[in-house]
Amino acid sequence: MMIELIQKLDMPYRETIFQAGQYYHIYNRGNNRQNIFFERENYLFFLRSLRRYLLAETLDIIAYCLMPNHYHLLVCLKTADLSAAMQAFSLSYTKAMNRRYDRVGSLFQGRFQAILVDRTEYLLNLSRYIHWNPVKAGLVKQPQDWEFSSFHEYVGLRGGTLPKTEDILAILGSEDACHSYMRMEMDTISSGLRGLLLDK
Repeated sequence: MMIELIQKLDMPYRETIFQAGQYYHIYNRGNNRQNIFFERENYLFFLRSLRRYLLAETLDIIAYCLMPNHYHLLVCLKTADLSAAMQAFSLSYTKAMNRRYDRVGSLFQGRFQAILVDRTEYLLNLSRYIHWNPVKAGLVKQPQDWEFSSFHEYVGLRGGTLPKTEDILAILGSEDACHSYMRMEMDTISSGLRGLLLDK
């Protein structure tokens, strides 16, 4: 009982209150800004784990991008009980990487971060920002050159089933409009998104 109390007191308070039916931007990066992905198979394992731990009952993934030392997920919650599912997911991935690379300790920099996405404009801008993140980080010249994001589904280059693209498509009105919007380069990054360049 005392141990449980100490653990609760030691945990940082989360200001975001999760609600079913709401959109959230979920992200985290490697401990000490170190990589969380070391080879291609790690990215694929991460995506398979998302399906296993989160997709069925917890959330829909609207957009995603996996970077060498961090990840971005734009999600719509099916249940308010996100924290437990994310904890199980993160722990499973950390254990797998520790076994694979003979490492110990934390992989992620604390608990995942979550921001409520409560405006349509923010939802659209965030979905595009997530897909352009590898370009802004200098990893590729165009978002389609980065394999590990949902950009390919949004512009018709891949028929994957992980991202639920219907929500963004419904706002933009047509597939052509969606393709054009996602391909439109982000010349400037708003102050609300600038802090999300987690590779810095």
